[in-house]
Amino acid sequence: MFRFEDPKYLYLLLLPALCAIIYILSCISGRRKLRRFGDAQLLKALMPDASVKRQHLKFVIALFAAAMLIIAFARPQMGMTVDNEKKQGIEVIIALDISNSMMAEDVSPSRLECAKQLISSTIDRMDNDKVGIIVFAGDAFSQLPITSDNISANMFLDAINPSLITRQGTAIGQAISLATKSFTQKEGVGRAIIVITDGEDHEGGAEEAAKEAAKKGMRVFMIGVGKESGAPVPDPANKNNYLTDKNGQTVISRLNKDMCRKIAEAGKGTFIYLTNAPTARERLFGDLDKIKKSEMSSAIYSSYAEQFQWVALLALIALVVDAIIMERKNRVLRKLNLFKKR
Repeated sequence: MFRFEDPKYLYLLLLPALCAIIYILSCISGRRKLRRFGDAQLLKALMPDASVKRQHLKFVIALFAAAMLIIAFARPQMGMTVDNEKKQGIEVIIALDISNSMMAEDVSPSRLECAKQLISSTIDRMDNDKVGIIVFAGDAFSQLPITSDNISANMFLDAINPSLITRQGTAIGQAISLATKSFTQKEGVGRAIIVITDGEDHEGGAEEAAKEAAKKGMRVFMIGVGKESGAPVPDPANKNNYLTDKNGQTVISRLNKDMCRKIAEAGKGTFIYLTNAPTARERLFGDLDKIKKSEMSSAIYSSYAEQFQWVALLALIALVVDAIIMERKNRVLRKLNLFKKR
């Protein structure tokens, strides 16, 4: 693929085009004036060293050089470059609960937004690590495959909202099982699964999934968001109302600390209560720092490679050629006639 990084400079190509038009008109006017002085053959004999072709050639070369310089300023780019960088780090899969209950506002601005802020700060800190994101409600799926590209990770994080999964529920066990399959195949790498949820497991199997992850050398950390006293859940169809049950009673979502703690213990991790964001971050970062780091190769992709240097080189060559060519014929070389028979 080919593109210009600064295409606005290409408008300057109108200047060489304008110069070409002016030059052509000037040549036409010059020929007319010469004809007034006499016969063209006679004038040519009177000016043996003059060379109209050389003048035209020098002008074309100079015009080409100017055009190449303008194109170089526009920074042409092509292809894709890949740099492999070796780092000491770990692999982390973050599983985020996006069920409707995560929209409860017992923590500001909401459980989901509070969780996303924690994830964003975690991603920003993971310069040498790889991270992947899983979202879950009644089902679980991978939102971002494991990567070392923190910018892309934050972009995918911003796009997360409850509408990504229509089936409601809190399938923590399914999310943990999917996370165990989302790491790279590299051996000897420290791995962690971070589950952020309000702790209402409607599907079951979470402790068993955490135990299986621990057997594979993965530590499962549980981060609980919300309050045990609970809060009403906003209605996705009408944010001014709250969800109600079959009896018309307002649905109250409560954080289940005990369940989160049990899952963390089964996964040989820790439970962190997300009430104070800075404290939760420090605890999480401290736990992640304890995981053994290993050398990992990260592919850093640059979408386009600069090509302006080649265009600038063409402009330089053209300027050198233009300087070498003289407007008038060389008297010494004109006497040489290598192809004429003696």
